Amino acid sequence: MRVDDVTTDETLMLMEGMVAARHPCQVVTVNPEFIMRARDDRAFREVLESADLALPDGQGVLWAARRLRCPLRERVTGSDTVPRIAALSAARSYRLFLLGARPGVAEAAAVVLAREHPGVQVVGTYAGSPAVEEEAEVTARVIAARPDFLFVAYGAPAQDLWIHRNLTRLGVPVCMGVGGTFDFIAGITPRAPLWMRERGLEWAYRLWQQPWRWRRMLALPVFAWLVLCQHRHARH
Repeated sequence: MRVDDVTTDETLMLMEGMVAARHPCQVVTVNPEFIMRARDDRAFREVLESADLALPDGQGVLWAARRLRCPLRERVTGSDTVPRIAALSAARSYRLFLLGARPGVAEAAAVVLAREHPGVQVVGTYAGSPAVEEEAEVTARVIAARPDFLFVAYGAPAQDLWIHRNLTRLGVPVCMGVGGTFDFIAGITPRAPLWMRERGLEWAYRLWQQPWRWRRMLALPVFAWLVLCQHRHARH
């Protein structure tokens, strides 16, 4: 699975370049759950492989890269990138559209971003749906708002497949799936303390907060086992 070796600062620079070029680009945030899902979901894998930028989102990805002797320099998450883009928006008038999450969550996230980054240009918020039959209405709203950045919080793989299907029609320079980021920003879902994130334990905190995720978390030990098997094979 392709993952780009970029830092947060490099990611922001690349995204600003996408805005300047005005060509629609898709950014994906690759973590172990994505990789395991893509093993069995060909459409999702093709979307991840064809993305214009694949961010290393997840300490498990960094661990795997080290084990396989192709280390990545930094973890770059959607949850951290969105506020950084909001700060750039306040400074450079980039236009942001927040799409997805439960009704009212994107609006609440926009209020927080406006409070923390005075001058941020959030030009649209809408819960919408990733359903194909609603695409015409949702894309019309986005196109009318003319954003530079579109953040989509439908959850993976729905958000990434939705962006891929509509990327050309939307014409937005930067489109990125951001999962539960709006919930984090709005304070609806608490994020793991910094010390846990730095030690790669955010998954444990999220499991404690959202025990229904346990089935999805089963992918993590399988991912680790596959990485160790590949590492052992490479040594021999």
